Amino acid sequence: MLPKELLEILVCPQCKGDLEYDAAGQKLTCHACKLRYAIEDDIPIMLIDEAEKLDAPKGSH
Repeated sequence: MLPKELLEILVCPQCKGDLEYDAAGQKLTCHACKLRYAIEDDIPIMLIDEAEKLDAPKGSH
């Protein structure tokens, strides 16, 4: 679990926008950039190249 103080200062490294914390899934999501950053051993991996890209749902244009 990430400390509240850390969550308050973390931003997306690409757009500097807010991140949504998924404690159960151990992920930080930037909805603006559609990127999801993993958290490993309580350390956020805030590398754009390592982020999971969120695809638009199939059938939506």
